[in-house]
Amino acid sequence: MFENKLTVQTPPRPAGPQRRGIARRQALLDAAEALFGEQGYETATLKAIGERAGIPVTSVYHYFSHRHQVEAELLRHHAHELDTRVGATLAGKRPHTLSGVADAVIDPMLAYFRGHPSCAELWFKGSSETVGEHVRAFDEAQAERVWQLLVARALVPADLPLLVVQLAFEAGNRLFEAAFRRSPEGDDVTLHEARRIVIAYVESYVTEGRAGRS
Repeated sequence: MFENKLTVQTPPRPAGPQRRGIARRQALLDAAEALFGEQGYETATLKAIGERAGIPVTSVYHYFSHRHQVEAELLRHHAHELDTRVGATLAGKRPHTLSGVADAVIDPMLAYFRGHPSCAELWFKGSSETVGEHVRAFDEAQAERVWQLLVARALVPADLPLLVVQLAFEAGNRLFEAAFRRSPEGDDVTLHEARRIVIAYVESYVTEGRAGRS
């Protein structure tokens, strides 16, 4: 009989210079996060980020050669957090209506944007191609998740095209942008209309499906 022993090796700690580099990189990301949230997208230049972090601009370029790299790293983090929160809300509330599903997606996203103004600045005002790719990838992933849930719970016809839900997310994103353009906190009236528009659009396919079966 063989004895199977698992040996757990502790990863080596980074050397002193490497630890300082990691700390400086994080300080720059924290500074960028603060600037985006406090002063807006346009003001967060690499120079301003370095000054906020207390790091000379010449050293900033050692970690980030362009501000878009900072934006991409921050947005990756925010997209991961949003994905986790939307998933948890959908799983926890287990909504069984179209409006319930819409609320389970919109509410955690709205709360996150309001609690993280830097994310809202990047999400809606970020001009780099990388930022746009992250937002599109997030919307597409959430659309597929919601489409699968809607079909599984028979809230929409089984043959509902995925494109319908993808377009609903794209429209919702534009309407969210309009809400945050009208108010830093997200204009409530615009957000209310966004819910109505998105739900009505998807619901039109449910109505068509019922009419087709009658």
